[in-house]
Amino acid sequence: MSTQLAARHHASGFTLLEVLIAVAIFAVVSIMAFGGYNQLIKQSDRINENIVRTRAIQLTVQRMVQDFAEIEPRPVREPLGNAAQPVLKAERGGEQLAEFTRAGWSNPAGVPRPTLQRVAYRFEDGKLRRDYWLALDRTLQAPPVSVVLLDKVKEVKLRFLSADRAWQDQWPGGGAPASPYSRPIAVEITLDLEDIGTVVRLVELAG
Repeated sequence: MSTQLAARHHASGFTLLEVLIAVAIFAVVSIMAFGGYNQLIKQSDRINENIVRTRAIQLTVQRMVQDFAEIEPRPVREPLGNAAQPVLKAERGGEQLAEFTRAGWSNPAGVPRPTLQRVAYRFEDGKLRRDYWLALDRTLQAPPVSVVLLDKVKEVKLRFLSADRAWQDQWPGGGAPASPYSRPIAVEITLDLEDIGTVVRLVELAG
């Protein structure tokens, strides 16, 4: 009788080898599950990064299109002296891509200021910056408010279509009139980005 009880008791438990095998299987499954979870997290992070990047590119292009579409024929005074800067000035090869006067500066707070705004775009160290001034006819003591719109930028190109349908790499320049009030009829914006390649937009100026 005691032999049968001992055999029944032995059959109802696990041997040390069985426990070790179960632990090993559990460890392998846990490692596989953890690896899959980490991969899922990385994929989710990459998707979120792509969404944020795409949104930043869209907002930048939208901002530039709105600015250039509303170029207003209003020259500004030089910070020193009474000479006038043209409505739009853009030179090739410089850090500053373009500086111009635009309309439609929103004023939801009702601050006593004009709806015109002097804006400049600069490209430096792989970043596209937008500068703007609080006053049109500024002084040397009035620095611009500068905002980085986009990073990972390889190159930015601007072209300007004059009234005689000739593309210009700078403004005023070539066949463009010398008047400080002159504006192009269209602007071509080209952004060469490190991650997604080239983005091109053609902007027709209002009025």
